[in-house]
Amino acid sequence: MPPSAQRPRLGPPARWAQAALATGACCVQLDAFALNPALPVVRDELHGSAAATPWIVSGYLLAAGSLMPVAGRLGDLHGRRRMLTLGTALFGVAAALCALAPSLPLLVAARVLQGAGGALLMPAGLALLTHACPPGHGRRATGRALGLAGLATVCGPFLGGVLARSVSWRAVFWLTVPLALAAALCARRAAESRDPQARRRFDTAGAAAATGALVCLVRWLEHPAAWGWAMGVAALGTLFVRAERRSPAPLVDLALFRNRPYVALTAGGAVANSTTVALLYVVPWVLQREQGWSVRDAGVAFLAPAVVLAVGGPAAGRVRPAAAVPVMAGCLALAAAALGWAAYGTGAAALLMASTAAAGALGVAGGLALTGTQAVVRRERAGEASGVTKAALTATAGIWLAVTGAGAGAGAGGTGSVTGAGTGSGARPALALPAAACLAGAAVLVLTLLVPRVRKRLRRRAGRGGWGRGPRGAGRAAGPGAPTGRVRATRTEAPTGQAAATGTESSQVGRGGGDS
Repeated sequence: MPPSAQRPRLGPPARWAQAALATGACCVQLDAFALNPALPVVRDELHGSAAATPWIVSGYLLAAGSLMPVAGRLGDLHGRRRMLTLGTALFGVAAALCALAPSLPLLVAARVLQGAGGALLMPAGLALLTHACPPGHGRRATGRALGLAGLATVCGPFLGGVLARSVSWRAVFWLTVPLALAAALCARRAAESRDPQARRRFDTAGAAAATGALVCLVRWLEHPAAWGWAMGVAALGTLFVRAERRSPAPLVDLALFRNRPYVALTAGGAVANSTTVALLYVVPWVLQREQGWSVRDAGVAFLAPAVVLAVGGPAAGRVRPAAAVPVMAGCLALAAAALGWAAYGTGAAALLMASTAAAGALGVAGGLALTGTQAVVRRERAGEASGVTKAALTATAGIWLAVTGAGAGAGAGGTGSVTGAGTGSGARPALALPAAACLAGAAVLVLTLLVPRVRKRLRRRAGRGGWGRGPRGAGRAAGPGAPTGRVRATRTEAPTGQAAATGTESSQVGRGGGDS
């Protein structure tokens, strides 16, 4: 078969969808991270409190994360191109409102609105590109788009700090307005797609319960002693599950969570994304605070980890779906080792080398969370699946910022727990915890791979040995005086046939999970 038949080139609609996703994701990632170095300047100019300032960043991330399941399903119902265009337009308008905000409360409100635009943009863009590409070829196109967006992720803090000090913090928002406009124009040239089997009914109860549960979860993690928020999580989570079971057109098909590869890749991606956020904020801060480097020098030195992190997206697109979970487990283990080196090593050179290794591993793991999950679900419900995955990734990043106070600590050089300032321990407490999380995530992924294999082997052994699965009394049918041939027939025929039936049933369950 010629190479062109194996790898068909993307048509114009797919290229426009890829450009729209890449540009829109750049907007989302740039505004998620570029403003953090400018937070002290924003707080001084708008006369805001230190407690409210971190919500400029975390409020944006948490709003986007809590609304993404809703946005993903809206794309499946009403068209992914339509939702992508609407999301980019809302994002651009909200960015202009942020640039014009006269006070801190209005800025936070505009950031929440901007997060809603990002929630519409990302799941719709991922699903639109998946449908625009030939079957089996969407992973590479998505990986290339995510690689371009990764440049905005890693260059955002450096760019935001330079603009805040040389021009104004408002320039960070004005920069995203033309990018959002370009993403909307690219989306208009892509081909529309939606779920043809979906009922035109929106699950309002499920959407409200899911959004409320995520908000309560974040508030509880901020204040662990406030058990009222924990009770809200439990109550709304129960209400969500009940609503999804009863709804004829659920917001999220609960069968999606029986898809083991999907759940494993989403959980591993959440760990990788929150660890990436820690890396982006901690390493430049340590270079400035402990090594005495300027903002410009720290930003230039961090270009090596930035480039390696951006390459992770295209690299993830080349991983086969069957190998996605093992590769992610290896990446998380490698990231844990590199972060441990960065946390306990000494010197700027060791910190940068360890950060580069960790960034490469985390880039591939984060890319697999998006490209891999799209490959193991039905194409018709790609928006729903991408919405749940992006919600997990974005919410964990927002929770990390809210819980640790990264927005205030890193930007202001204060005593936020993200930096470990005031304790004299530098990067040790800030990177040791993400390293432990990566190691635990790798161990869980390995278990998800081993447990099904062990169960399958035990079932086969049970069938061959004639115990556990055979008819009652099959192992005792032959007494001491029974013919030997009769004993063998009894011990092999019935259990083997039943084992074969069990294997067929297991394979059907696996296929059903993969088609969720």
